[in-house]
Amino acid sequence: MFKKILIANRGEIALRIVRACRELGIKTLAVYSEADEQSLHVQLADEAICIGGPQAMDSYLKADQIISAAEIANVDAIHPGYGFLSENAKFAEQCETCKIKFIGPRSSTIRMMGDKAVARETVKSYKVPVIPGSDGTVANATQGLKVANQIGFPVIIKAVSGGGGRGMRVAHNAVAFSKEFDSARMEAEKAFGDGSLYVEKYIESPRHIEFQLLADSRGNVIHLGERDCSVQRRHQKVVEEAPSPFLTPDLRKKMGRATIKAAESCGYENAGTVEYLVDKHGDFYFIEMNTRIQVEHGVTEEVTGIDLIKEQILIAAGEPLKYSQKDIQINRHSIEVRVCAEDPANNFAPSPGEIGLYYAPGGHGVRIDSHAYGGYKISPYYDSMISKVITYGKTREIAIDRMIRALSEYLIRGIKTNIGFNKAILQDPTFRNGDATTSYIEEFMSRTPTEVFTNEEVK
Repeated sequence: MFKKILIANRGEIALRIVRACRELGIKTLAVYSEADEQSLHVQLADEAICIGGPQAMDSYLKADQIISAAEIANVDAIHPGYGFLSENAKFAEQCETCKIKFIGPRSSTIRMMGDKAVARETVKSYKVPVIPGSDGTVANATQGLKVANQIGFPVIIKAVSGGGGRGMRVAHNAVAFSKEFDSARMEAEKAFGDGSLYVEKYIESPRHIEFQLLADSRGNVIHLGERDCSVQRRHQKVVEEAPSPFLTPDLRKKMGRATIKAAESCGYENAGTVEYLVDKHGDFYFIEMNTRIQVEHGVTEEVTGIDLIKEQILIAAGEPLKYSQKDIQINRHSIEVRVCAEDPANNFAPSPGEIGLYYAPGGHGVRIDSHAYGGYKISPYYDSMISKVITYGKTREIAIDRMIRALSEYLIRGIKTNIGFNKAILQDPTFRNGDATTSYIEEFMSRTPTEVFTNEEVK
């Protein structure tokens, strides 16, 4: 077992990793930027090293400085969390070269599944359904338009290195295609340094369903069921839940089998997530594989009772999986919302600043994953997420009602938040009935007065 782990991240996920390590008896090293000196994970880790300035590019994205800190502190392994360097194959390769265990899949796997076009062809060879589209990347708009005409409009143009909704454009006809292609390429080059694109059929108003998997170094692979992430704004997840209110038992089994095949296709090891789009007919299509822990992993933990961060560490240490597929039984429901420092009344503009009063909800069936506290300063340099509120109950209705109650208790003064927005979604009949698709938020906002989801009590 590892003796010391470096946590190459910040915020709630860094704190989550500290806690898992403590329960496993493993010492932790926090690396932090100058802006994060007062962060909870820095205070609670056994050791801490400042690695640079407040900008992520000067600290959390500085692979060499993180590796240097690991060598100075003599750590056995590095946990990358999510975001930053978590899906950076070069960083994972550096760890391998320096004989430091990267807690995640091998660098070759990250590289393979990180290229969306290669990933698509890889899983396709294992009979995992994929959306009709180009075979690999397209060289230019002319070639892309040829593919679009073959598969039929509308189509979606995607960056092979994309993520978070960046480098994606929908074209509804041939006239719009060239403009959208150029826009996607420019955005991809700016965001990822790679303007390579591919083209797929655009599935209108689908469900976004992802399956969590665990795979050890001995070839054992299991899935832990699905999460429904259909409630999204600008391709960013807003509400996540498990299990999905849409999947039938038969469809769940089919998608579970496809998930295992996807993992086997690339020799996957550690925790991963396979994402699918599911159309109104129940046909599902692979869209990508996330080779890291997901923000929303907590809902899966609450419905399965399995600590995914601990499992990541144990797998990386060479331990075999303790569970078989038949051990995974889901008999309750869990929902997560992300509480962010943003102003829904002002087009969700970031709201950095110092938190005054901070009171987190509690009670039976409520879990808060957060690094925030009264007096904590929300930095303008990073993601605006303050916390993840997770509720669970015997039924979906109980989990929803608990979430509404929890959000009603949540007090955060000094900054704007999206608490009221999240609460309005949970009270909306379309969501409560389980009818939300990826187009739901756009429709919801078009018919909902802004004041309904404005936190007027948060001063």
